[in-house]
Order: sequence, then C-alpha cells, then structure tokens
Amino acid sequence: MIEINRQGEVWVFAEQEDGVLSDVPLELLGRGRELADKLSVKLAAVLPGKGVAGLSADLGAYGADKVYVVDDDLLEHYQSVSYTKVLCELIQKHKPQIVLYGATAIGRDLAPRVASKMRAGLTADCTDLQIGDYEVKRLDQVHKDLLLQVRPAFGGNIIATIVNPDRWPQMATVREGVMAMPSRNGKVAGEVVRESVKISPEDLAVKILDRHRAAKKVDLKASRVIVAGGAGVGSKDNFQLIWDLANVLGGAPGGSRAAVDLGFIDHDHQVGQTGTTVRPALYVAVGISGAIQHVAGMSGAAKIVAINNDPDAPIFSVAHYKIVGDLNDVLPRLTKAIRTKC
Repeated sequence: MIEINRQGEVWVFAEQEDGVLSDVPLELLGRGRELADKLSVKLAAVLPGKGVAGLSADLGAYGADKVYVVDDDLLEHYQSVSYTKVLCELIQKHKPQIVLYGATAIGRDLAPRVASKMRAGLTADCTDLQIGDYEVKRLDQVHKDLLLQVRPAFGGNIIATIVNPDRWPQMATVREGVMAMPSRNGKVAGEVVRESVKISPEDLAVKILDRHRAAKKVDLKASRVIVAGGAGVGSKDNFQLIWDLANVLGGAPGGSRAAVDLGFIDHDHQVGQTGTTVRPALYVAVGISGAIQHVAGMSGAAKIVAINNDPDAPIFSVAHYKIVGDLNDVLPRLTKAIRTKC
C-alpha cells in the first residue's frame, strides 16, 4: 500500500500486443481525461513492451498528458510476473491516485496481481467511473473526490457504487466498449518519460516458443447495424431468421447470453456484460427479454427496435420502436419488405 496522494495522477494501463494498442486503453483515456480534469491532475498512460515508444504519440492524441514508457526486450510478450513488477515499481515511485485497466484477458490477470502486491482495492468490470464525495455517517466523516466505481452486482439485480477511501491507488477494470471511444485531438503526448525497471529472465515464468491467435468471427463493435436474438427465438434453426434480417440490413447477427448458452449462436456474437458492449446506429432485439446484463451492453445504440410476443417484456422500456408479435411471422415479412424495398 502506498500513501494517499491527492495530487497523484490518473493512470491508464496501455495494453498492447505486437506493437498494436488495443481499443480499451484508448476508450479509458477518454473517461480518464474527465476524471483527471475533475481532480485537476495529469492523465498518464503506462506503456510497457519492446519497441513500443512510438505508440506514445497515439496515446497523446487520445488525451494522455504523459506517457511512462518501459522498453525492454524481456517485455516483448505479456507475462504476469514481469508486467506486475513494472506496474508496482512505477506506482511506488510516482504514487498515482487512480489506475485503470481494461477488463481484457491481460487486464484481468494483471490488475488483481498489482492490487494484491500494493495491498490496494480493485473493482472489476465497472460500467461507469465518476469522481464524488463519500460520507461515513457513523464516523461523521466525508471523503472528498473519491473514484466512484459503478458496476452491477448480485447477478445484475442491483447497481453498486464502490469506493476505496483508505487504500490507494484506487483501481478498476472496465470492459471494452463500455466507455465511448474519444476523438483524436491531434496533439502528441506532452511528455514521454522513459522508465527503467530491472527485469531478469527469472521473472519470466515460461518461454514462449510460438503463438497462435484465432481471429474473431465478427467485429460487433464496428457494426453499424446489429440484429440480435435471445432465448425467445426458440431454436438454432429459427436463428436463421436473425441471420437473414441482418444480411438484408448489411449488419451483423448477435445474441444474448441465453441464446449463446443454448447453442443458438457462437460466443463471438454475444452482446452484453459478459459479451461485447456495442453502440450501433441500429440495434434490433428479437426474442430478448431485456435483462439488465444485456441492456447494459446495447443501450447506447442510436435506435433500438424490439420484437417480442410479450407486450410487458422489459426490453420495450429501452426500445425506440416496439413490435409485439410472433417473430416467425414478423421477421420474414420484415426481411422481405426490406429486400424488395416495399
């Protein structure tokens, strides 16, 4: 645990693989900029890797005032011990007050290790981050300007706001796509700080001989139109109606967790808290009840059309257009109308 430093910076872990930044640190820089401005401190990115200094300009263009670069041949590939060592040494040296990570495979491995080493708190899978005050009524205390870490709890039945007034840095992971991607501001990083952390071969638990990565079958984040089906679609065969409508709209097919669990569609197509968070121009929800976990992943769509045979389905509360009817009747007629432009 480090001392509480209320002038400490806001940090974002700049996850990269093979010299390519993932989207999530860029998304976090957008929200990090808001948090840092609220606290009147600098926003910084932490960039470990091999030959990665050139990525500093991209991080600056998305809002970073400062980039801490740790360039070492032994950091070419992510490994738990070496990257944890880098983060912990930099945190001890510079004493940031907030550190944010993407809730990716790497972030979910790294963040709890850093939290354990620093004896700090960590909130996983946040859906919102704000700065605010926290009052402890029984002690008549008010903690000013804490990081309010918002996430669903108890299976998504409630929204919890978690604070960490005593053990810093305040740390959280955020799922990719939850925060809107900021626009490039055209500037470069105001300051690039080259840091040196002694990494030895003993810090590498394994030797990587070869790497194979399976490409995703669909890029839901980039799709302007998504047609998603839920358990109410009824069967994998019926899901062909989802694919047909998505095809005529020039969009991508998606599914709720229930549909994925039932084997109607692959996990790569899953929308929601445990899938992908999307913000398309048009989202068509078919046979989806509207559980909070799913709505959290698609409520940012510009237009939402819901099709369900239950007029009281919760999905209708977030839909702009509502169609009550049997999808086996509605979808073929809708697909035909669009295909023939009637």
